[in-house]
Amino acid sequence: MQKFDIHILGCGAALPTPRRLSSSQVVNIREKLFMLDCAEGTQMALRRSHISFSHLQAIFLTHLHGDHTFGLIGMLSTFGLLGRTQDLHIYGPHDLQRIFQPQIDYFCADSPYKIILHEINTNTPQTIYEDRSVIISTLPLAHRVPCCGYLFREKPTPRHIRRDMIDFYHIPISQINNIKAGIDWTLPDGTLIPNERLTTPADPVRSYAYCTDTTYQPQLADLIRGITCLYHEATFAQEHALLAKQTFHSTAAQAAQIARDAQAGRLILGHFSSRYQTEDILLQEAQQIFPNTFLVEDGLKISL
Repeated sequence: MQKFDIHILGCGAALPTPRRLSSSQVVNIREKLFMLDCAEGTQMALRRSHISFSHLQAIFLTHLHGDHTFGLIGMLSTFGLLGRTQDLHIYGPHDLQRIFQPQIDYFCADSPYKIILHEINTNTPQTIYEDRSVIISTLPLAHRVPCCGYLFREKPTPRHIRRDMIDFYHIPISQINNIKAGIDWTLPDGTLIPNERLTTPADPVRSYAYCTDTTYQPQLADLIRGITCLYHEATFAQEHALLAKQTFHSTAAQAAQIARDAQAGRLILGHFSSRYQTEDILLQEAQQIFPNTFLVEDGLKISL
């Protein structure tokens, strides 16, 4: 099975602490890297994770609060110092150009690569990126400023060749791709060999949803139904549900309700408030609703 990894660079909320940085992740799909948010300290977390700077394809910002963006301009400057030449595309909500283009013009004026900003509509789901491996779409969220999550859906891979059967029936190499695509094979005497005898099923298609920062949005479950893995913010425990509503954040229990209603395969919680010395209460509250729930931590790698 080809690579589909999530690297947690930072999983804290607004205040970075000695235990964790604020929000940032890198998703690795078949050796193509995509960054989600870019908090202060992200480039140092990248170095600790031994993730290649040069393989980063694009950056996706959920919203323009500082705890999700303060690391961006420094990292872009570093890319220039390292000699990056490949274009870098950055996606984010309204005001992305107004806030970051002057900084790019000032701090990255001599960079050897091009930085391309894309402002996206956060109010409706839309596909914003597609290549041979993945489709990336937006997920409308509700926060104090325009905000959206991101949905990564892997594209299907071909069926797997059974080399023993290919050799047995003397099928030429030129026909391998057709066999992988599901075509049957006809022997010289007219006998039809069904594709199921020549191949094994393709790997299951995987998907990942990144949802932070947001108040509880029950309709989100319909947009991510059947998701392989859901990352959902869990800023507060249920005892602070009113505060969560007032600040447009979610509780761990509300995140679990989304995962349960979406029939997700796995829920991972992050964006923890610094008020909690331990996040055990968040995990317990979520697991009561959705048992297959886990907490993330800085430096964690999750393989789907």
